[in-house]
Amino acid sequence: MRKSSRATGLLAAVCVLLLALVVSACGGSSNDSKSSSSSGGGSSASGTGKEGGTITALLGTAPDYLDPHEGYTTQSAETTWIVYTPLLTYRHEEGQPGGELIPGLAQALPDISSNGNTYTLTLRKNLKYSNGKPVKASDFAYSVQRMLKLNWGGKSFVTSYVKGATAFDQGKAKSISGIKTDDASGKITITLEKPYGAFANVLAFPALALVPSGTPMKNLSNDPPPGVGPYMITDVTPNRGWTLKKNPSFAGLKIPDIPTGHLDQINAKVISNTQSEAQQVLNNQADVFDPGDTIPPSLLPQINSTAKDRFAKQTIPSTFYMFLNVTKPPFNNALARQAVNVGVDRRAFQRLASGFLLPECYFLPQGITGHPTGDCAYGTKDGAADLAKAKQLLQKSGQAGAKVTVWGQQREPRKEYVDYYTSQLNKIGFKATEKIIADETYFPTIGNAKTDPQTGFADWIQDFPNPSDFYLLLNASAIQPTNNQNFSKVRDPHIQQELKTLDATPASKLDSVADRWQALDEYVGKKAYVFVYGSEQVPQFFSNKLDFESAVFHPTYFNDWSTLQLK
Repeated sequence: MRKSSRATGLLAAVCVLLLALVVSACGGSSNDSKSSSSSGGGSSASGTGKEGGTITALLGTAPDYLDPHEGYTTQSAETTWIVYTPLLTYRHEEGQPGGELIPGLAQALPDISSNGNTYTLTLRKNLKYSNGKPVKASDFAYSVQRMLKLNWGGKSFVTSYVKGATAFDQGKAKSISGIKTDDASGKITITLEKPYGAFANVLAFPALALVPSGTPMKNLSNDPPPGVGPYMITDVTPNRGWTLKKNPSFAGLKIPDIPTGHLDQINAKVISNTQSEAQQVLNNQADVFDPGDTIPPSLLPQINSTAKDRFAKQTIPSTFYMFLNVTKPPFNNALARQAVNVGVDRRAFQRLASGFLLPECYFLPQGITGHPTGDCAYGTKDGAADLAKAKQLLQKSGQAGAKVTVWGQQREPRKEYVDYYTSQLNKIGFKATEKIIADETYFPTIGNAKTDPQTGFADWIQDFPNPSDFYLLLNASAIQPTNNQNFSKVRDPHIQQELKTLDATPASKLDSVADRWQALDEYVGKKAYVFVYGSEQVPQFFSNKLDFESAVFHPTYFNDWSTLQLK
């Protein structure tokens, strides 16, 4: 996915691509000094704070929807994943452990057929929605149908793979033939058209969580339907705020590894001014800063000096890079690509991001299965650029003096990234100029074959933990006339051969192919198909009323509100 402000979910363009691709996403890691905490045993996460109480969480942008079958931003998911538990979910832990799939409403992880096409799960016994209504297996089939009818932004994760889902979505069938349920036994069987290794991750989306059969097939964001989770949504004021109240029946369900929550109530409030948002948390007038927002640089010194015990930078699973079009000069020459990787200082991007970027050089980021831990193939992530060597490589390539147009977005610090990158290309020996365009048209423009850009800004942020998602961007199948995501236009037979196996590997068996993912990522590094310079970091910032040490910062859902507690 690409993140525009706070959006997390794939753009509509990506959803089109998913119709033709096997994709998924990846795990996460944090890069702060605070200790992580986990929760389990069907009870609240362990911590040193109190039980009960009320807090105020600020969000810089309103959720797109609070209806689980429409929401596709992190403001939505931060709420819905603790209100609507899917069949599968993730551990409530920080870093890479938080990317581990665990049973949610299902009794166990799915039984997957030998050909990878059939997933079988069974509901836990005696499940109840927050309104007291019993949960039935047929509610899953109804909920998936409702998600398709409401046109969830990521629905192609289902229509591309589940048998009969496209026919239902197009109005050619009254049900989804690939989903069979038995209310008596709680058994749910899902048949895919073709193997998709990350389908278990798809089942963990809040958008595939269960709601009662008969729930109206219309947007219910102003009065969200009942779910199964530690909290329930009440008192919605559109674009201004809502309340999460503890679900009194959830603790009795005793679902392992899912916390029941500490706080009695969480008041979510939308505040668009980041200066005011940060100031309120700093002054303890509110309790949680939106990690999708940028802390004003003017406040960082004060926060670091007076609130450092309740502030941390968290690295999210993401890759920030400059694409290098390998189909045209000068970057169809490997030495010219190597010159870029050697001659640009990755630490400079960190400075431009006010410190909220972790220098990196491999395509798979930290915490993701297969992330290489060795030295960069070219250059370094923590040292100065070697301009002399870069100039030598460029001269040897025969591309010295080549004209290069560098594409970028208007918003900060992305424009500043492009400014610096362009200046370094010129120092290396290219003749580089910039082409900066509006944020909202940037990716559709560079993804159009008629544009055929040479190089420019690109980024990718996980939807869920699986390295296949990142390799969508280097998959030859992703090269399209419009909505192209493989901006470097890489058509490498070795990558394609490896992805045949790696993309089909079930999420539960990712560890078995970790070495192959790493080898593939190291291979890509040596080919220098892109210039990777970092992973994004976001602020975890609380008031002094909260127990900072016991709060979990989740790699996918950011602040895990179910683990928050007052001191």
